[in-house]
Amino acid sequence: MRSNDGGISRLKKRLKAIPQDVREATVPSLMKNANAIANTMRQLAPDDPATDAPDLNSSIAVTGPGEQTPEYSQPGGAMTVPENAVAITAGNTDVRYPHLQEYGNSKHEAQPFFWPAFRLHKKKAERSIKGAIGRAVKKHWGKP
Repeated sequence: MRSNDGGISRLKKRLKAIPQDVREATVPSLMKNANAIANTMRQLAPDDPATDAPDLNSSIAVTGPGEQTPEYSQPGGAMTVPENAVAITAGNTDVRYPHLQEYGNSKHEAQPFFWPAFRLHKKKAERSIKGAIGRAVKKHWGKP
């Protein structure tokens, strides 16, 4: 009897079947859209100019496929970004408070910057990435 992995194995099999040329052709669109989202996050991220503390918006990073995210970054900490994906993170070894900024706590009101920027760009990014995939498939159609 097989255990149910929620369809992950089926998804991995389908992704592996996509030609490498098509996968590589989508990376520029992924990076362009991730950078646009990160730039909006930087604009929305509140920083306290009165302190010498490292700033939150300088800790916002875009990490490409196969690269390692910064340690202590949110969400998830250090990890290797999978192929055909990008990660936008906030925080690093010097800035460990992005989640407190985003969600607040009993002593600090929430000042969201991460998810509002993501939601603002989500539909446009999806269209752009799907378009890049479609163009790559048409360009590489029938190639071995």
